[in-house]
Amino acid sequence: MAEKSALQTMPAASALGTSAWKDSNLEPFLQLLISGIATGAAYALAAVGFALLWQTSGTINFAQGEFVSAAALMMVAAMHLLGVGPLVAFVIALPVALVVFGVVFKQVLVERLLKRGDFALVIATLGLSIFIREVSRLVMGAEPFAFPAIAGDGVLRLGSLVISVNDVVTIALVALIIALLQLFLKRTFVGRSMEATAQNTEVARILGIDVDRMILYTFLLNAALITVGALLITPKYQAKFSNGEALGLVAFMAAIVGGFNQVRGALIGGFLIGVLDNLGAYYVSTTYRSAFPILLLVIVILFKPEGLFGRKEERKI
Repeated sequence: MAEKSALQTMPAASALGTSAWKDSNLEPFLQLLISGIATGAAYALAAVGFALLWQTSGTINFAQGEFVSAAALMMVAAMHLLGVGPLVAFVIALPVALVVFGVVFKQVLVERLLKRGDFALVIATLGLSIFIREVSRLVMGAEPFAFPAIAGDGVLRLGSLVISVNDVVTIALVALIIALLQLFLKRTFVGRSMEATAQNTEVARILGIDVDRMILYTFLLNAALITVGALLITPKYQAKFSNGEALGLVAFMAAIVGGFNQVRGALIGGFLIGVLDNLGAYYVSTTYRSAFPILLLVIVILFKPEGLFGRKEERKI
């Protein structure tokens, strides 16, 4: 069976159109919009991690998607071995992800290779993505694992409009995480120090900020975000060793579309790609649903290469 991308394996838009919805053009649009926002919210978390790592340390992590899929497989392993639910599995997987994808990734790989230039780190993270993918296949096998949604399979009915409870919970949870992240960055000393490090590393050092510690915090924050993203997005397409490649591509596109050097840009980029994919599949063609986000990416690169909400800078991505 041919493997499908994360975009292609989202719920088929045609399956959303029940007979009750065909009476109105607005109802399927609202359903697709909500579903797209929920899926895009999970993409946005991984895209924010891309943006944070780039801002603070100049790191572009092409193993980001494999981090997400590996975190999902860790949760699957916990559920199968310990007989726990997805939330307990998340609590078990989170500290492992913080150590492996945060501390170890930063200290062992990034810190040593970043001094040799961006190209060396890009090649290393590409190699790391292949390594994680193959190890995941050897340990967990090639077959996909069902991954339960944290809010179950229930639906909310507003007249003839049907909304997935899990989509509502996903949107609410991501909105809460975004709000807490903004409060942390804007209202706490550590958060402001991280922002200062992202804006200008040398000036931050002069001001007495422990830049290395702030960068480490950023890697830990990225590890936490991708683990939450794995919890939220995996029910859409099951857990499988090969999902990381597509997830990483989608998150990378979201970060570029919104603005690689702006957290809010990466967030909005994730939402846009999730919504555009759903609407394009329903109103144009399910066959070419993956083409619409790529078309958006090409348009943004051509006319606003810094991203829709990004700022121009001299560094090259």
